[in-house]
Amino acid sequence: MSETLKPGLTATRHVEIDREKTISFMGDDCRVYSTPNLLYDIEMACRDLLLEHIESGKDSVGTRVELDHVGATLMGMWVDVTVTLTEVNGPAVTFEFTARDSVEEVARGKHNRFVVGVEKTAQRLKAKLAKAT
Repeated sequence: MSETLKPGLTATRHVEIDREKTISFMGDDCRVYSTPNLLYDIEMACRDLLLEHIESGKDSVGTRVELDHVGATLMGMWVDVTVTLTEVNGPAVTFEFTARDSVEEVARGKHNRFVVGVEKTAQRLKAKLAKAT
């Protein structure tokens, strides 16, 4: 693992909430950021931070999420997702995150990821597919 991968690293991802990131069942006037899209943006913010500090040929996979989606963000607004690396235990890493729009906090929680070798993981997945077919 890289020597620069240490607790305390932080990054913020700015997300514009467009139509594709919203739910539709409240009608067009009340389209809000969907929880699945929020979770995706949180995971990508954590992954991108890791990619800056791990070796070439490595990536990460999500293993656990604790997500409190506590506020609604309307289509046309923005959200800043801030992630902070809180623990490194070999290839296992833990993040805490918050998400805020221009008015309020909209989410908070924890996310665990596991650093993997891309080639080795691809081989393992192909072997699993072969067993399944």
